[in-house]
Amino acid sequence: MSNTGPERTVPPAAAGGGGGRLRRPGADAGERRAYDVVFVGSGINSLAGAALLAKGGKRCLVLERNDWLGGAIKTAEITRPGFVHEVFASWHPLFVGSSAYAELADDLHAHGLEYLNTELATGSVFPDGSSIFLTASHEANVEELERAAPGDGAAWDRVVSEFMPNADLAFGLLTTELWSREGFQLGLKAYRRLGRRGLVEFTGSTLESCRDWVTRTFVSERAHGLLAPWVLHTGLGPDAVSSGFMAQVIAVAIELGGMPVPRGGGAKLVDALAAVVRAGGGTLETGRDVEEVLVRDGRAAGVRLDGGETVTAAEAVVANVTPTQLYGRLLPKGSVPERTATQARRFRYGRGEMQIHLALDELPRWQGDERLARTAIVHVTSGLDGVSRAVNEAERGLLPAEATIVVGQPVAVDQSRAPEGKWILWIQLPEVPSRVKGDAAGEIDAGDGRWTEELRERYADRIQARLSRHIANLDSASLERVTLSPADIEAANVNMPGGDIYSGSCALDQNLVWRPRPGLPGHRTPVEGLYQIGASTHPGPGLGAGSGTLVAKQLLRRRVPALTLDQTWFRVSAALRRASSPARR
Repeated sequence: MSNTGPERTVPPAAAGGGGGRLRRPGADAGERRAYDVVFVGSGINSLAGAALLAKGGKRCLVLERNDWLGGAIKTAEITRPGFVHEVFASWHPLFVGSSAYAELADDLHAHGLEYLNTELATGSVFPDGSSIFLTASHEANVEELERAAPGDGAAWDRVVSEFMPNADLAFGLLTTELWSREGFQLGLKAYRRLGRRGLVEFTGSTLESCRDWVTRTFVSERAHGLLAPWVLHTGLGPDAVSSGFMAQVIAVAIELGGMPVPRGGGAKLVDALAAVVRAGGGTLETGRDVEEVLVRDGRAAGVRLDGGETVTAAEAVVANVTPTQLYGRLLPKGSVPERTATQARRFRYGRGEMQIHLALDELPRWQGDERLARTAIVHVTSGLDGVSRAVNEAERGLLPAEATIVVGQPVAVDQSRAPEGKWILWIQLPEVPSRVKGDAAGEIDAGDGRWTEELRERYADRIQARLSRHIANLDSASLERVTLSPADIEAANVNMPGGDIYSGSCALDQNLVWRPRPGLPGHRTPVEGLYQIGASTHPGPGLGAGSGTLVAKQLLRRRVPALTLDQTWFRVSAALRRASSPARR
Protein backbone atom coordinates (compact mmCIF):
# COMPACT_ATOMS: atom_id res chain seq x y z
CA MET A 1 0.00 0.00 0.00
CA SER A 2 2.98 2.31 0.71
CA ASN A 3 2.35 6.05 0.55
CA THR A 4 -0.89 6.76 -1.29
CA GLY A 5 0.57 9.96 -2.70
CA PRO A 6 4.18 10.89 -3.49
CA GLU A 7 6.43 9.04 -1.07
CA ARG A 8 7.70 11.16 1.79
CA THR A 9 10.54 10.63 4.18
CA VAL A 10 10.38 12.94 7.15
CA PRO A 11 12.54 14.39 9.30
CA PRO A 12 9.73 16.61 10.50
CA ALA A 13 12.17 19.31 11.54
CA ALA A 14 12.67 19.94 7.84
CA ALA A 15 8.95 20.33 7.20
CA GLY A 16 7.39 23.76 7.24
CA GLY A 17 5.23 25.27 9.93
CA GLY A 18 5.47 25.65 13.64
CA GLY A 19 5.02 28.80 15.60
CA GLY A 20 6.88 32.06 15.91
CA ARG A 21 10.01 31.48 13.87
CA LEU A 22 12.81 33.90 14.70
CA ARG A 23 16.53 33.57 14.18
CA ARG A 24 19.09 35.96 15.53
CA PRO A 25 22.04 36.76 13.29
CA GLY A 26 25.26 35.10 14.41
CA ALA A 27 26.92 36.86 17.31
CA ASP A 28 30.60 37.27 18.06
CA ALA A 29 31.92 34.62 20.39
CA GLY A 30 32.81 37.25 22.95
CA GLU A 31 29.44 39.00 22.94
CA ARG A 32 27.40 38.83 26.12
CA ARG A 33 23.74 39.54 26.67
CA ALA A 34 21.86 39.63 29.97
CA TYR A 35 18.34 38.56 30.92
CA ASP A 36 16.54 37.83 34.16
CA VAL A 37 15.65 34.26 33.17
CA VAL A 38 16.98 32.12 30.32
CA PHE A 39 14.93 29.15 29.08
CA VAL A 40 16.61 26.26 27.29
CA GLY A 41 14.03 24.83 24.90
CA SER A 42 10.72 26.30 23.73
CA GLY A 43 8.11 23.67 24.56
CA ILE A 44 4.77 24.60 26.11
CA ASN A 45 6.26 24.70 29.61
CA SER A 46 8.95 27.18 28.56
CA LEU A 47 6.54 29.39 26.65
CA ALA A 48 3.91 29.47 29.38
CA GLY A 49 6.53 29.96 32.09
CA ALA A 50 8.19 32.79 30.16
CA ALA A 51 4.82 34.44 29.47
CA LEU A 52 3.88 34.35 33.17
CA LEU A 53 7.28 35.76 34.11
CA ALA A 54 6.98 38.47 31.45
CA LYS A 55 3.62 39.48 32.92
CA GLY A 56 5.38 39.65 36.29
CA GLY A 57 8.05 42.02 35.02
CA LYS A 58 10.83 39.53 34.23
CA ARG A 59 12.83 39.83 31.03
CA CYS A 60 13.16 36.36 29.52
CA LEU A 61 15.11 34.73 26.71
CA VAL A 62 13.81 31.50 25.18
CA LEU A 63 16.38 29.53 23.15
CA GLU A 64 15.33 26.75 20.78
CA ARG A 65 17.69 24.46 18.85
CA ASN A 66 15.10 23.61 16.17
CA ASP A 67 13.83 26.02 13.52
CA TRP A 68 10.39 26.32 15.13
CA LEU A 69 9.08 27.31 18.53
CA GLY A 70 6.74 25.06 20.45
CA GLY A 71 8.51 21.75 21.06
CA ALA A 72 5.85 19.07 20.56
CA ILE A 73 3.46 21.68 19.13
CA LYS A 74 4.21 21.92 15.42
CA THR A 75 1.61 22.91 12.85
CA ALA A 76 2.50 22.32 9.21
CA GLU A 77 1.10 21.45 5.78
CA ILE A 78 3.12 18.24 5.52
CA THR A 79 0.87 16.39 3.05
CA ARG A 80 -0.77 18.77 0.58
CA PRO A 81 -1.21 22.57 0.51
CA GLY A 82 -4.24 23.63 2.53
CA PHE A 83 -4.20 20.52 4.74
CA VAL A 84 -3.08 21.80 8.16
CA HIS A 85 -1.66 19.03 10.34
CA GLU A 86 -0.47 18.92 13.93
CA VAL A 87 2.75 16.99 13.44
CA PHE A 88 2.97 15.83 17.06
CA ALA A 89 0.66 17.02 19.89
CA SER A 90 -2.80 18.11 18.81
CA TRP A 91 -5.43 18.39 21.56
CA HIS A 92 -5.55 21.09 24.25
CA PRO A 93 -7.92 20.11 27.11
CA LEU A 94 -5.04 20.17 29.61
CA PHE A 95 -3.97 23.67 28.62
CA VAL A 96 -7.50 25.09 28.58
CA GLY A 97 -7.99 23.68 32.08
CA SER A 98 -4.63 24.93 33.35
CA SER A 99 -3.83 27.76 35.73
CA ALA A 100 -1.53 29.22 33.06
CA TYR A 101 -4.47 29.65 30.70
CA ALA A 102 -6.62 31.07 33.49
CA GLU A 103 -4.00 33.77 34.09
CA LEU A 104 -3.04 34.44 30.48
CA ALA A 105 -6.33 33.95 28.61
CA ASP A 106 -7.10 37.64 28.04
CA ASP A 107 -3.60 38.33 26.71
CA LEU A 108 -3.63 35.24 24.51
CA HIS A 109 -7.00 36.10 23.02
CA ALA A 110 -5.80 39.65 22.39
CA HIS A 111 -2.98 38.14 20.35
CA GLY A 112 -5.34 36.13 18.17
CA LEU A 113 -5.84 32.83 19.99
CA GLU A 114 -9.33 31.34 19.71
CA TYR A 115 -10.37 27.93 21.02
CA LEU A 116 -13.03 25.75 19.40
CA ASN A 117 -14.68 22.82 21.11
CA THR A 118 -17.14 19.97 20.64
CA GLU A 119 -19.42 17.93 22.86
CA LEU A 120 -18.54 14.76 20.93
CA ALA A 121 -15.12 14.48 22.54
CA THR A 122 -14.20 10.81 22.22
CA GLY A 123 -15.44 7.34 21.42
CA SER A 124 -14.26 3.78 20.83
CA VAL A 125 -15.11 1.52 17.93
CA PHE A 126 -14.68 -2.25 18.17
CA PRO A 127 -13.97 -5.03 15.64
CA ASP A 128 -17.67 -5.90 15.32
CA GLY A 129 -18.47 -2.29 14.35
CA SER A 130 -20.15 -1.36 17.63
CA SER A 131 -19.11 1.85 19.34
CA ILE A 132 -19.53 3.89 22.51
CA PHE A 133 -18.95 7.58 23.29
CA LEU A 134 -17.93 9.94 26.07
CA THR A 135 -19.15 13.50 25.63
CA ALA A 136 -19.09 16.85 27.41
CA SER A 137 -22.63 16.20 28.71
CA HIS A 138 -23.08 14.29 31.96
CA GLU A 139 -26.67 13.35 31.14
CA ALA A 140 -25.68 12.05 27.70
CA ASN A 141 -22.86 10.00 29.23
CA VAL A 142 -25.19 8.42 31.78
CA GLU A 143 -27.59 7.47 28.97
CA GLU A 144 -24.78 6.16 26.74
CA LEU A 145 -23.30 3.92 29.41
CA GLU A 146 -26.72 2.73 30.50
CA ARG A 147 -27.33 1.58 26.90
CA ALA A 148 -24.08 -0.38 27.08
CA ALA A 149 -25.25 -2.32 30.15
CA PRO A 150 -28.02 -1.80 32.70
CA GLY A 151 -26.55 -0.16 35.78
CA ASP A 152 -23.47 1.27 34.03
CA GLY A 153 -25.15 4.66 33.65
CA ALA A 154 -25.76 4.82 37.39
CA ALA A 155 -22.17 3.66 37.93
CA TRP A 156 -20.88 6.59 35.88
CA ASP A 157 -23.08 8.96 37.82
CA ARG A 158 -21.53 7.63 41.05
CA VAL A 159 -18.01 7.98 39.64
CA VAL A 160 -18.56 11.66 38.91
CA SER A 161 -20.51 12.43 42.09
CA GLU A 162 -17.86 10.75 44.26
CA PHE A 163 -14.97 12.33 42.36
CA MET A 164 -16.14 15.95 42.40
CA PRO A 165 -16.10 16.63 46.18
CA ASN A 166 -12.39 15.78 46.20
CA ALA A 167 -11.59 16.99 42.70
CA ASP A 168 -9.33 19.68 44.16
CA LEU A 169 -7.25 16.96 45.80
CA ALA A 170 -7.09 14.80 42.68
CA PHE A 171 -6.23 17.67 40.35
CA GLY A 172 -4.02 19.12 43.07
CA LEU A 173 -1.74 16.11 42.80
CA LEU A 174 -1.13 17.14 39.19
CA THR A 175 -0.89 20.91 39.69
CA THR A 176 1.09 21.30 42.91
CA GLU A 177 4.84 21.25 43.52
CA LEU A 178 4.58 18.09 45.59
CA TRP A 179 8.10 18.23 47.00
CA SER A 180 7.53 21.59 48.67
CA ARG A 181 5.59 23.36 51.37
CA GLU A 182 2.63 23.51 49.01
CA GLY A 183 2.76 19.73 48.62
CA PHE A 184 2.81 19.31 52.39
CA GLN A 185 -0.14 21.70 52.69
CA LEU A 186 -2.08 19.68 50.10
CA GLY A 187 -1.50 16.54 52.16
CA LEU A 188 -2.54 18.35 55.32
CA LYS A 189 -5.69 19.59 53.61
CA ALA A 190 -6.54 16.02 52.57
CA TYR A 191 -5.93 14.75 56.11
CA ARG A 192 -8.14 17.41 57.69
CA ARG A 193 -10.94 16.73 55.23
CA LEU A 194 -10.82 12.96 55.02
CA GLY A 195 -9.36 11.92 58.35
CA ARG A 196 -6.70 9.28 58.83
CA ARG A 197 -8.65 6.33 57.43
CA GLY A 198 -10.13 8.41 54.65
CA LEU A 199 -6.72 9.65 53.60
CA VAL A 200 -5.36 6.11 53.51
CA GLU A 201 -8.34 5.04 51.41
CA PHE A 202 -7.96 8.01 49.03
CA THR A 203 -4.24 7.37 48.63
CA GLY A 204 -4.86 3.69 47.97
CA SER A 205 -7.42 4.54 45.29
CA THR A 206 -4.80 6.56 43.41
CA LEU A 207 -2.69 3.41 43.09
CA GLU A 208 -5.39 1.22 41.53
CA SER A 209 -4.86 -0.04 38.00
CA CYS A 210 -7.25 0.87 35.21
CA ARG A 211 -8.14 -2.80 34.78
CA ASP A 212 -9.16 -3.13 38.40
CA TRP A 213 -11.08 0.14 38.40
CA VAL A 214 -13.11 -0.36 35.21
CA THR A 215 -13.91 -4.03 35.85
CA ARG A 216 -15.18 -3.39 39.40
CA THR A 217 -17.11 -0.28 38.34
CA PHE A 218 -18.72 -1.18 34.99
CA VAL A 219 -20.32 -4.35 33.65
CA SER A 220 -20.04 -3.62 29.95
CA GLU A 221 -16.85 -4.54 28.10
CA ARG A 222 -17.60 -1.61 25.81
CA ALA A 223 -17.36 0.72 28.81
CA HIS A 224 -13.99 -0.87 29.61
CA GLY A 225 -12.91 -0.30 26.01
CA LEU A 226 -14.05 3.31 26.12
CA LEU A 227 -11.91 4.22 29.13
CA ALA A 228 -8.87 1.92 28.96
CA PRO A 229 -7.27 3.46 25.83
CA TRP A 230 -7.06 6.83 27.55
CA VAL A 231 -4.36 5.65 29.94
CA LEU A 232 -2.09 5.32 26.90
CA HIS A 233 -2.17 9.12 26.67
CA THR A 234 -0.51 9.28 30.10
CA GLY A 235 2.36 6.98 29.11
CA LEU A 236 0.91 4.07 31.09
CA GLY A 237 -0.86 0.81 30.27
CA PRO A 238 -4.15 -0.40 31.78
CA ASP A 239 -2.40 -2.80 34.18
CA ALA A 240 0.04 -0.20 35.53
CA VAL A 241 -0.07 1.13 39.08
CA SER A 242 -2.10 4.39 39.25
CA SER A 243 -3.53 3.97 35.75
CA GLY A 244 -7.04 3.70 37.24
CA PHE A 245 -6.64 7.07 38.93
CA MET A 246 -5.40 8.63 35.69
CA ALA A 247 -8.32 7.11 33.75
CA GLN A 248 -10.79 8.69 36.18
CA VAL A 249 -9.08 12.08 36.05
CA ILE A 250 -9.06 12.10 32.25
CA ALA A 251 -12.63 10.86 31.89
CA VAL A 252 -14.02 13.46 34.29
CA ALA A 253 -11.88 16.17 32.66
CA ILE A 254 -13.30 15.26 29.25
CA GLU A 255 -16.85 15.52 30.55
CA LEU A 256 -16.06 18.88 32.13
CA GLY A 257 -14.03 20.36 29.27
CA GLY A 258 -14.59 18.53 26.00
CA MET A 259 -11.76 18.40 23.45
CA PRO A 260 -10.71 21.98 22.58
CA VAL A 261 -8.29 22.95 19.81
CA PRO A 262 -7.03 26.36 18.64
CA ARG A 263 -8.62 27.65 15.45
CA GLY A 264 -5.99 27.28 12.77
CA GLY A 265 -3.72 24.93 14.71
CA GLY A 266 -1.56 24.70 17.79
CA ALA A 267 0.92 27.19 16.32
CA LYS A 268 -1.66 29.86 17.13
CA LEU A 269 -1.13 29.15 20.83
CA VAL A 270 2.65 29.24 20.33
CA ASP A 271 2.42 32.56 18.50
CA ALA A 272 0.20 34.08 21.18
CA LEU A 273 2.46 32.97 24.05
CA ALA A 274 5.49 34.28 22.17
CA ALA A 275 3.74 37.62 21.69
CA VAL A 276 3.15 37.89 25.46
CA VAL A 277 6.84 37.22 26.10
CA ARG A 278 7.89 39.86 23.57
CA ALA A 279 5.43 42.38 25.00
CA GLY A 280 7.23 42.01 28.33
CA GLY A 281 10.60 42.78 26.76
CA GLY A 282 11.59 39.17 26.19
CA THR A 283 13.18 37.45 23.21
CA LEU A 284 12.64 34.09 21.52
CA GLU A 285 15.22 32.64 19.15
CA THR A 286 15.24 29.51 17.01
CA GLY A 287 18.24 27.66 15.60
CA ARG A 288 20.10 28.38 18.85
CA ASP A 289 21.62 25.27 20.41
CA VAL A 290 22.75 25.63 24.02
CA GLU A 291 26.08 23.87 24.56
CA GLU A 292 26.49 24.40 28.29
CA VAL A 293 24.86 25.81 31.38
CA LEU A 294 27.44 28.11 32.95
CA VAL A 295 28.00 27.45 36.65
CA ARG A 296 29.93 29.86 38.83
CA ASP A 297 30.38 29.35 42.58
CA GLY A 298 27.68 26.68 42.61
CA ARG A 299 25.12 28.88 40.87
CA ALA A 300 23.74 28.89 37.32
CA ALA A 301 25.07 32.11 35.80
CA GLY A 302 23.84 31.73 32.22
CA VAL A 303 24.42 29.61 29.12
CA ARG A 304 26.94 29.25 26.33
CA LEU A 305 25.57 28.68 22.85
CA ASP A 306 26.93 26.78 19.90
CA GLY A 307 29.43 29.21 18.39
CA GLY A 308 30.68 30.54 21.69
CA GLU A 309 28.20 33.32 22.54
CA THR A 310 27.32 33.55 26.24
CA VAL A 311 24.11 34.85 27.78
CA THR A 312 23.92 35.71 31.47
CA ALA A 313 20.89 35.01 33.66
CA ALA A 314 20.50 37.28 36.68
CA GLU A 315 17.92 35.07 38.42
CA ALA A 316 17.61 31.63 36.86
CA VAL A 317 18.30 29.23 34.03
CA VAL A 318 15.29 27.02 33.31
CA ALA A 319 16.10 23.89 31.30
CA ASN A 320 13.22 22.24 29.44
CA VAL A 321 15.17 19.05 28.79
CA THR A 322 15.43 15.46 29.97
CA PRO A 323 17.70 14.46 32.87
CA THR A 324 19.93 12.78 30.29
CA GLN A 325 20.42 16.09 28.50
CA LEU A 326 20.73 18.23 31.61
CA TYR A 327 23.15 16.14 33.65
CA GLY A 328 24.88 14.30 30.81
CA ARG A 329 25.44 17.14 28.33
CA LEU A 330 24.59 20.64 29.53
CA LEU A 331 26.12 20.78 33.01
CA PRO A 332 29.91 20.89 33.37
CA LYS A 333 31.44 17.75 34.81
CA GLY A 334 31.74 17.96 38.57
CA SER A 335 29.10 20.64 39.00
CA VAL A 336 26.67 18.25 40.73
CA PRO A 337 27.30 15.45 43.25
CA GLU A 338 28.06 12.05 41.74
CA ARG A 339 24.90 10.70 43.39
CA THR A 340 22.85 13.16 41.32
CA ALA A 341 24.64 12.20 38.11
CA THR A 342 24.02 8.53 38.90
CA GLN A 343 20.30 9.17 39.42
CA ALA A 344 20.14 10.95 36.06
CA ARG A 345 21.84 8.01 34.33
CA ARG A 346 19.20 5.71 35.82
CA PHE A 347 16.34 7.70 34.31
CA ARG A 348 14.36 5.33 32.08
CA TYR A 349 12.50 6.01 28.87
CA GLY A 350 9.24 4.39 27.82
CA ARG A 351 8.02 2.73 24.68
CA GLY A 352 8.00 4.51 21.34
CA GLU A 353 5.19 6.11 19.39
CA MET A 354 4.26 6.56 15.74
CA GLN A 355 2.28 9.26 13.94
CA ILE A 356 0.41 8.84 10.66
CA HIS A 357 -1.02 11.85 8.86
CA LEU A 358 -3.57 11.38 6.09
CA ALA A 359 -5.00 13.95 3.72
CA LEU A 360 -8.40 12.83 2.37
CA ASP A 361 -10.13 14.05 -0.76
CA GLU A 362 -13.54 13.72 0.89
CA LEU A 363 -15.13 13.26 4.28
CA PRO A 364 -14.59 9.83 5.87
CA ARG A 365 -17.50 7.40 5.66
CA TRP A 366 -17.37 5.61 8.99
CA GLN A 367 -19.24 2.32 9.20
CA GLY A 368 -21.81 2.10 11.99
CA ASP A 369 -22.82 4.99 14.25
CA GLU A 370 -22.99 8.31 12.38
CA ARG A 371 -21.48 10.06 15.42
CA LEU A 372 -18.08 8.57 14.62
CA ALA A 373 -17.61 11.08 11.79
CA ARG A 374 -18.26 13.97 14.20
CA THR A 375 -16.10 12.78 17.10
CA ALA A 376 -12.78 14.47 17.87
CA ILE A 377 -10.84 11.36 18.95
CA VAL A 378 -11.87 7.80 18.13
CA HIS A 379 -9.99 4.82 19.55
CA VAL A 380 -10.06 1.79 17.27
CA THR A 381 -9.60 -1.03 19.77
CA SER A 382 -10.57 -4.55 20.64
CA GLY A 383 -11.11 -3.45 24.24
CA LEU A 384 -9.38 -3.60 27.59
CA ASP A 385 -7.55 -6.86 26.92
CA GLY A 386 -6.54 -5.65 23.48
CA VAL A 387 -4.93 -2.53 24.92
CA SER A 388 -3.17 -4.58 27.58
CA ARG A 389 -1.89 -7.09 25.03
CA ALA A 390 -0.59 -4.39 22.67
CA VAL A 391 1.23 -2.59 25.50
CA ASN A 392 2.82 -5.85 26.60
CA GLU A 393 3.94 -6.69 23.07
CA ALA A 394 5.43 -3.24 22.52
CA GLU A 395 7.28 -3.31 25.83
CA ARG A 396 8.77 -6.66 24.84
CA GLY A 397 10.05 -5.14 21.60
CA LEU A 398 7.35 -6.52 19.29
CA LEU A 399 5.21 -4.75 16.74
CA PRO A 400 1.71 -5.26 18.17
CA ALA A 401 -0.49 -7.52 16.12
CA GLU A 402 -3.53 -5.34 16.88
CA ALA A 403 -2.42 -1.96 18.14
CA THR A 404 -4.75 0.67 19.54
CA ILE A 405 -5.32 3.21 16.76
CA VAL A 406 -5.92 6.74 18.04
CA VAL A 407 -7.79 8.50 15.25
CA GLY A 408 -7.92 12.26 15.67
CA GLN A 409 -10.31 14.25 13.46
CA PRO A 410 -9.34 17.92 13.82
CA VAL A 411 -11.72 19.01 11.05
CA ALA A 412 -14.64 17.76 13.16
CA VAL A 413 -13.80 20.64 15.52
CA ASP A 414 -12.03 23.17 13.29
CA GLN A 415 -13.05 23.26 9.64
CA SER A 416 -10.13 25.54 8.77
CA ARG A 417 -7.75 22.57 8.96
CA ALA A 418 -8.62 21.34 5.43
CA PRO A 419 -10.08 22.71 2.20
CA GLU A 420 -13.88 22.62 1.98
CA GLY A 421 -15.16 19.10 1.53
CA LYS A 422 -11.77 17.58 2.43
CA TRP A 423 -10.52 15.98 5.63
CA ILE A 424 -7.40 15.11 7.59
CA LEU A 425 -6.73 12.27 9.99
CA TRP A 426 -4.24 12.59 12.85
CA ILE A 427 -3.34 9.03 13.81
CA GLN A 428 -1.28 8.15 16.85
CA LEU A 429 0.07 4.71 17.73
CA PRO A 430 1.17 4.81 21.37
CA GLU A 431 2.14 1.11 21.57
CA VAL A 432 5.26 0.57 19.48
CA PRO A 433 8.78 -0.44 20.50
CA SER A 434 11.69 1.97 20.23
CA ARG A 435 13.77 -0.85 18.81
CA VAL A 436 11.99 -3.74 17.10
CA LYS A 437 12.79 -7.32 18.05
CA GLY A 438 10.03 -8.90 15.99
CA ASP A 439 6.40 -8.84 14.90
CA ALA A 440 3.72 -10.27 17.16
CA ALA A 441 1.68 -11.11 14.06
CA GLY A 442 4.62 -12.85 12.37
CA GLU A 443 4.12 -10.90 9.14
CA ILE A 444 6.81 -8.18 9.08
CA ASP A 445 10.55 -8.79 9.07
CA ALA A 446 12.08 -6.56 11.74
CA GLY A 447 15.54 -6.72 10.16
CA ASP A 448 18.24 -5.46 12.53
CA GLY A 449 15.66 -3.75 14.75
CA ARG A 450 16.16 -0.21 13.46
CA TRP A 451 13.21 1.81 12.23
CA THR A 452 13.98 1.95 8.53
CA GLU A 453 11.70 3.62 6.00
CA GLU A 454 10.58 0.19 4.77
CA LEU A 455 9.70 -1.03 8.27
CA ARG A 456 7.87 2.21 9.03
CA GLU A 457 5.75 2.05 5.88
CA ARG A 458 4.95 -1.65 6.16
CA TYR A 459 3.66 -1.17 9.69
CA ALA A 460 1.69 1.89 8.60
CA ASP A 461 0.15 -0.28 5.85
CA ARG A 462 -1.08 -2.70 8.53
CA ILE A 463 -2.67 0.13 10.48
CA GLN A 464 -4.33 1.63 7.40
CA ALA A 465 -5.70 -1.77 6.39
CA ARG A 466 -7.32 -2.20 9.82
CA LEU A 467 -8.71 1.31 9.81
CA SER A 468 -10.18 0.83 6.33
CA ARG A 469 -12.50 -1.83 7.78
CA HIS A 470 -14.16 1.00 9.73
CA ILE A 471 -13.85 3.84 7.19
CA ALA A 472 -15.27 2.56 3.92
CA ASN A 473 -13.63 5.15 1.66
CA LEU A 474 -10.29 5.45 3.44
CA ASP A 475 -8.15 4.03 0.66
CA SER A 476 -10.02 5.62 -2.23
CA ALA A 477 -10.13 9.06 -0.58
CA SER A 478 -6.50 9.13 0.57
CA LEU A 479 -4.44 11.74 -1.24
CA GLU A 480 -1.22 11.36 0.71
CA ARG A 481 0.17 9.75 3.81
CA VAL A 482 3.09 10.89 5.93
CA THR A 483 4.32 8.55 8.65
CA LEU A 484 6.72 9.28 11.48
CA SER A 485 8.46 6.35 13.15
CA PRO A 486 10.00 6.48 16.62
CA ALA A 487 13.33 7.19 14.91
CA ASP A 488 11.82 10.14 13.02
CA ILE A 489 10.33 11.53 16.23
CA GLU A 490 13.65 11.25 18.06
CA ALA A 491 15.41 13.00 15.17
CA ALA A 492 12.91 15.87 15.41
CA ASN A 493 13.06 16.34 19.18
CA VAL A 494 16.05 15.51 21.38
CA ASN A 495 13.70 15.23 24.37
CA MET A 496 11.97 12.19 22.84
CA PRO A 497 14.64 9.44 22.78
CA GLY A 498 13.46 6.32 21.01
CA GLY A 499 10.26 8.10 20.03
CA ASP A 500 9.13 8.33 23.66
CA ILE A 501 6.83 11.34 23.38
CA TYR A 502 6.42 11.40 27.17
CA SER A 503 10.15 12.06 27.73
CA GLY A 504 10.55 9.24 30.20
CA SER A 505 8.74 6.26 31.65
CA CYS A 506 5.76 7.28 33.77
CA ALA A 507 5.97 4.22 36.02
CA LEU A 508 5.25 5.05 39.65
CA ASP A 509 8.93 5.30 40.66
CA GLN A 510 9.31 8.06 38.03
CA ASN A 511 5.99 9.78 38.60
CA LEU A 512 4.33 12.29 40.91
CA VAL A 513 6.62 13.16 43.84
CA TRP A 514 9.32 10.86 42.40
CA ARG A 515 9.53 12.48 38.96
CA PRO A 516 11.98 12.54 37.33
CA ARG A 517 13.70 10.18 39.81
CA PRO A 518 13.41 9.50 43.55
CA GLY A 519 16.84 11.10 43.98
CA LEU A 520 15.94 14.10 41.79
CA PRO A 521 12.63 15.32 43.23
CA GLY A 522 10.96 18.56 42.23
CA HIS A 523 12.14 21.18 39.76
CA ARG A 524 15.07 22.69 41.59
CA THR A 525 18.45 21.11 41.01
CA PRO A 526 21.59 20.92 43.18
CA VAL A 527 22.85 23.96 41.25
CA GLU A 528 21.40 27.12 42.78
CA GLY A 529 19.30 29.06 40.27
CA LEU A 530 18.97 26.11 37.86
CA TYR A 531 15.53 24.59 37.35
CA GLN A 532 14.38 21.64 35.28
CA ILE A 533 10.95 21.62 33.62
CA GLY A 534 9.21 19.71 30.85
CA ALA A 535 7.58 16.32 30.43
CA SER A 536 10.41 14.58 32.30
CA THR A 537 9.40 16.47 35.46
CA HIS A 538 6.24 16.63 37.55
CA PRO A 539 3.37 16.68 36.61
CA GLY A 540 4.67 14.82 33.56
CA PRO A 541 3.70 14.88 29.87
CA GLY A 542 0.89 16.73 28.15
CA LEU A 543 0.13 20.29 27.13
CA GLY A 544 -0.93 21.48 30.59
CA ALA A 545 2.18 23.66 31.06
CA GLY A 546 2.26 22.48 34.68
CA SER A 547 6.00 22.45 35.36
CA GLY A 548 6.62 25.76 33.61
CA THR A 549 3.83 27.36 35.62
CA LEU A 550 5.10 25.96 38.92
CA VAL A 551 8.64 27.24 38.36
CA ALA A 552 7.43 30.64 37.11
CA LYS A 553 5.36 31.09 40.26
CA GLN A 554 8.34 30.14 42.43
CA LEU A 555 10.49 32.75 40.71
CA LEU A 556 7.83 35.44 40.91
CA ARG A 557 7.21 35.08 44.62
CA ARG A 558 10.87 34.74 45.54
CA ARG A 559 12.19 37.82 47.29
CA VAL A 560 15.13 36.34 49.17
CA PRO A 561 16.79 32.99 48.55
CA ALA A 562 14.68 30.29 50.13
CA LEU A 563 15.07 26.55 50.24
CA THR A 564 12.17 24.37 49.22
CA LEU A 565 12.14 20.79 50.44
CA ASP A 566 13.90 19.46 47.34
CA GLN A 567 16.77 21.95 47.78
CA THR A 568 17.00 20.94 51.44
CA TRP A 569 17.11 17.28 50.33
CA PHE A 570 20.19 17.92 48.21
CA ARG A 571 21.98 19.98 50.87
CA VAL A 572 21.27 17.56 53.71
CA SER A 573 22.42 14.65 51.52
CA ALA A 574 25.65 16.49 50.72
CA ALA A 575 26.23 17.28 54.39
CA LEU A 576 25.70 13.65 55.37
CA ARG A 577 28.17 12.49 52.70
CA ARG A 578 30.77 14.96 53.96
CA ALA A 579 30.21 13.87 57.54
CA SER A 580 30.69 10.21 56.66
CA SER A 581 33.72 10.67 54.37
CA PRO A 582 37.05 9.07 55.52
CA ALA A 583 38.64 12.50 55.97
CA ARG A 584 36.09 13.32 58.68
CA ARG A 585 36.47 10.10 60.61
